[in-house]
Amino acid sequence: MTAAAPRRTAGLGLGARPAIVLAVASVAGLAMFLWPLLISPSAGTGHVADAPFLFALILPVVIAVVLAELRSGGIDTKALAMLGVLSAIGAALRPMGAGVAGIETVFFLLVLAGRVYGPGFGFALGNITMFASAILTAGIGPWLPFQMTAAGWVGLCAGLLPDTIGRRALRGRAEVVLLAIYGAVAAYAYGFLVNMWFWPFSIGVGTELSFVPGDAVWSNLHRFFLFTLATSTFGWDTGRAITTVVAVLLLGPVVLSTLRRSVRRAAFDAPVEFRSDTVAG
Repeated sequence: MTAAAPRRTAGLGLGARPAIVLAVASVAGLAMFLWPLLISPSAGTGHVADAPFLFALILPVVIAVVLAELRSGGIDTKALAMLGVLSAIGAALRPMGAGVAGIETVFFLLVLAGRVYGPGFGFALGNITMFASAILTAGIGPWLPFQMTAAGWVGLCAGLLPDTIGRRALRGRAEVVLLAIYGAVAAYAYGFLVNMWFWPFSIGVGTELSFVPGDAVWSNLHRFFLFTLATSTFGWDTGRAITTVVAVLLLGPVVLSTLRRSVRRAAFDAPVEFRSDTVAG
């Protein structure tokens, strides 16, 4: 009897060293997004100034995660090849929807790949996909490192979703529904973070939706929530959520099966052994 294949591979999993790197980088990245809420920005200050610092932070983190897993044996050339293939597919998918009513055709892939290959793979995939997409569409700007970081978190958290609820293993339809719900939440969370990079500096002062430097954090968050509901950003995030949920529900079973089949055939976590066989005379 053949044993069932595991849900994930070790390929770009989350060992101790990459976990520490990701934790530190995530705290630093979150600070880059939210610092205006905690420190009163001076006039003319914006995220344009700190975007290069976040970009300089996130790329070494992606490299560090990959190198840490290479050294520990958690990833091999086959897993790296899969990371490259999925990044290329995601980069090609994104221009097909971005810019039309918030339709984003790439987030379902981040969710499904993060689920199958694990949080480290999902984090690297989100960052590389956004970077490659920006190169293809000439979309490089101060917003790019924030998009990369947020997309990386989408893939990372997908890999951290539970395998069971109570004693019930999440398989089949239950797993797809879980991923669809997560996709919707992740779509709004991604929009929240990416909107935060420009909101404090974009609409001026003196309105009920304006950022107020030095005001209480919750007061500014309340105004940001009203800003999100009152502008097209909420519709954009809703379009992203709907697209992701529909894609996961319709394509999720097939894509999950395909990715897991590639895991079994590639045997990412199988050790390579060399031995000499003697031929009987």
